[in-house]
Amino acid sequence: MHAFAVPDLPEVRPGDSLADLVAERTDLADGDVVCVASTVVSKAEGRTASLSDYPAGPRAREIASRLGEITGDYKDPRFAQAVLEESVEVLMEAPFLLTETVFGHVGVNAGIDRSNTGDADFLLLPRDPTGSAERIREGLDADVAVVVTDTSGRPFRHGQRGVALGWAGIPASRDWRGETDRDGHELAVTVESVVDELAATANLVSGEGDAGTPVVVVRDFEFGDHDGSEELYREVADDFVRQALRGWEYARD
Repeated sequence: MHAFAVPDLPEVRPGDSLADLVAERTDLADGDVVCVASTVVSKAEGRTASLSDYPAGPRAREIASRLGEITGDYKDPRFAQAVLEESVEVLMEAPFLLTETVFGHVGVNAGIDRSNTGDADFLLLPRDPTGSAERIREGLDADVAVVVTDTSGRPFRHGQRGVALGWAGIPASRDWRGETDRDGHELAVTVESVVDELAATANLVSGEGDAGTPVVVVRDFEFGDHDGSEELYREVADDFVRQALRGWEYARD
């Protein structure tokens, strides 16, 4: 397996076809996995925004004031309002905003990005990253999979890593349950998040900052003879971290 960046992609504008931009610059092969940074997906889909689009309500002003007190600098309540409007649930309000997006991703500030935004104040995540992945895949000639990626931090670890927001043409996970290890013991809980691992692989190549390589092709990845699963985001019922956060909020209130 190897990964390479699609070269010479231009600045993406609203309405651009990402499939066409990729196809013009690389020869794809059946079985490739095309990993596309959510930044350019958002740009193509016109998901840019300005602070003036989000007049702050009382809750946003309260959140911004509290965050400002914690960090010691000014927090714009209009940004907090944007985060609230892009979220279906706020899991933490301090020391940062941790929220769930409409498609199930949990991240800081609803994944709103303030880097590489062009003339806009910030970029919102795609409304439906899996739908975005499906449309890109349909526009490519080869029989490929597409993963829409982002970077985010994880509990208990420093730094960010690549994660999948949406995918098409590949299961989200390899389900090893029911298979055996080398000693013949049956695996009972192992479900491998393949789309996250592919996103992390792509991020090693695409990098951060001003690299300008938001699309990476992973070639010769083999899913293998395993069951697949579309489950990626935990339901609340089996998300013990979210339940603990909810309990903390109730106790604080």
